[in-house]
Amino acid sequence: QGKFTLLRDTRTDGSFLVHHFLSFYLRAGCKVCFVALLQSFSHYSIVAQKLGVSLTAAKERGQLVFLEGLKSCLDLLFGEEEQPGQPSPLQFLSGSSCDLRALFDFVRVSLSATAGDSWKGPVLLVDDLSVLLSMGAAPVAVLDFIHYCRVCVCCQLKGNIVVLVHSNEDSEDEENELVVNSLCHHSDLILWAEGLATGFCKDVHGQIKIIKRLSLRQAEQDLVQIYQYKIQDRNVTFFARGLSAAVL
Repeated sequence: QGKFTLLRDTRTDGSFLVHHFLSFYLRAGCKVCFVALLQSFSHYSIVAQKLGVSLTAAKERGQLVFLEGLKSCLDLLFGEEEQPGQPSPLQFLSGSSCDLRALFDFVRVSLSATAGDSWKGPVLLVDDLSVLLSMGAAPVAVLDFIHYCRVCVCCQLKGNIVVLVHSNEDSEDEENELVVNSLCHHSDLILWAEGLATGFCKDVHGQIKIIKRLSLRQAEQDLVQIYQYKIQDRNVTFFARGLSAAVL
């Protein structure tokens, strides 16, 4: 409880980690607020069904609060309010304000406990944070949003936050790299998926670096573990480097 997990990908697609955490927390009986900025609800729903979880059922019983960023953008840009009288969580797109306060208020209200709730703990899941920068949000506004979410979800509600960001060390996108590096300094756990330096391989899809931030609260060095992985239809296989089926 109270942990901030950063999912980072470089030269590969780390969305399989998002699908894992979404199904994991729903099966664990947690209340989940999913800020989905990258794909549609149907996309996440199809993948979740393969993992044995129904997102539609989770929404109906109030366990999952889903923000479909693509639909919200269209509704806002073409003047259609999702719920009359309530501001869109992506209100900053209209130019009326440059901060992400409306998005934070959406998260806070979604995860605040109500009478009759029996969920084990609140979870905020964001896929992916880099999209907010592409929409025109300033790096400072994005970092402020995450800071307030950490105070609300991790500290006050004793919940967890999982955020995916894309990064490219050779990129000229300085704003995105600023956000990624700042989040790395504040994370309790970093799962960094990277593409293979040698290129494509059908038996090894990439490697994942697991960084446990012991230095965040203790005067110890971070614990780093590196595995390679292969994504299959319903799960992901992890193995030590050099021990894939292609080698053995």
